[in-house]
Amino acid sequence: MAGSIPLIRIDDVRWEIPVSFRKGMRVPGRIFCDEKNLPKIHTDQSLEQVVNVAFLPGIVNYAMAMPDIHWGYGFPIGGVAAMDPDEGGVVSPGGVGYDINCGVRMLRTNLTEPDIRPRIKELVGALFSRIPCGVGESGDIKLNRKEIRQVAREGSSWVIKQGFGEAHDLDHTEAGGCLEGADPQTVSERAYERGNDQLGTLGSGNHFLEVQVVDRIFEPETAACFGVAEGQITIMIHSGSRGFGYQICEDSLGMTRRALSKYGIHVPDIQLSCAPVHSSEGKQYLAAMRCAANFAWANRQCLTHLVREVFGAFLGKSPKDLGMDLVYDVSHNIAKFERFAVNGKEKMLCVHRKGATRAYAPGCEELPEAYRTTGQPVIIPGDMGRNSYLLAGTQQAMDETFGSCCHGAGRAMSRTAALKAARGHSVRKELEERGIFVMARGERGIAEEQPAAYKDVNEVVDIVSRAGLARKVARMRPLGVIKG
Repeated sequence: MAGSIPLIRIDDVRWEIPVSFRKGMRVPGRIFCDEKNLPKIHTDQSLEQVVNVAFLPGIVNYAMAMPDIHWGYGFPIGGVAAMDPDEGGVVSPGGVGYDINCGVRMLRTNLTEPDIRPRIKELVGALFSRIPCGVGESGDIKLNRKEIRQVAREGSSWVIKQGFGEAHDLDHTEAGGCLEGADPQTVSERAYERGNDQLGTLGSGNHFLEVQVVDRIFEPETAACFGVAEGQITIMIHSGSRGFGYQICEDSLGMTRRALSKYGIHVPDIQLSCAPVHSSEGKQYLAAMRCAANFAWANRQCLTHLVREVFGAFLGKSPKDLGMDLVYDVSHNIAKFERFAVNGKEKMLCVHRKGATRAYAPGCEELPEAYRTTGQPVIIPGDMGRNSYLLAGTQQAMDETFGSCCHGAGRAMSRTAALKAARGHSVRKELEERGIFVMARGERGIAEEQPAAYKDVNEVVDIVSRAGLARKVARMRPLGVIKG
């Protein structure tokens, strides 16, 4: 069906689905992609999902998709949509996803590749033995019901008060690691049960911890401001709200499905169930979603603490002496209230980013003072066999995509197809032959996440760079990876 959806070429990296394509579309679809990668997005139903998102009440300007677009629940992964609450705008759990505030953070160090390369296999082993990863894996941080409610309300700041990090980590975390308006009373007992032992755990699927080396600098001055230099060792942590957030999404879907008939909302796909932002159902979902978002930031903060401990013990130095500071932490799956100009008038919008990253421009007050002249650090991980990128946000993103950018490479094949492609050879051994050491709970997870399962992140980042949505600052390549 996606192949029958017309795409009008705007320029080399922009394509549009006209609002006239299907009755009920309120806005056009806007796709960021180049001609080379266009056939890849016709292989699933993600373009159909862009069309479906354009039906949502209160949607502003476009239903957008970044170049890492692929099929997801309700919204496509790589989808961005902003809703105007004053115009009947809705919030949709499908526009956030099950892994609420799945996101990535990047740590810098004062180490270089020669410091790590001879012992990288041992270091990966030490990280793997200390950091719980895999489906259902629990961590050493156990919370009682009062404590997990505090995490849900306060996010990163609460775990930092317990000794899991430094206060300045909050300055380099999106939203300071906490969304206001989280209400722990909107969260089910089942969600609390699933989350009480999952702080400081990586999870499974595409979640990872990666030790990298910076192999190219594109903007020396901006890189220096971010504290990043060629040859430097960096660490990326990719995880989310685990079972806590998954359950909150699951609990919310039934409520928003019932809200469709209550408020007379028509959606072409039930996975886009939603409720008006100002409705009781919309407020309840947002209050619970914020709890999950805060849990996710706290989780990545705890993972950061564990990484610092492992590096310190392994190298016999303190994390401070190793320069293990947080560059930034960005969210991928979230709905947030942000202010943007719409038709020349400032509006407070509910911005859905589903597999998309915020990319705020220089001068934005929400950014840490250190980054206000450069723009927000935008962290784009690739697959475990190719590069990852550090970029900076732009005014073009503010004007066109509500300050949004891609969030990664994007899958090029399903997990089932990846398993079939891996038959008869060892992805782990092939990566090791290239000097990349991977540890996981089993070979299946490595096969599902093999490099061939993803688009080439170099091409994806090139598209957003050409579109002016973010500026390339630095490129990293993997040395060691742990997966769920």
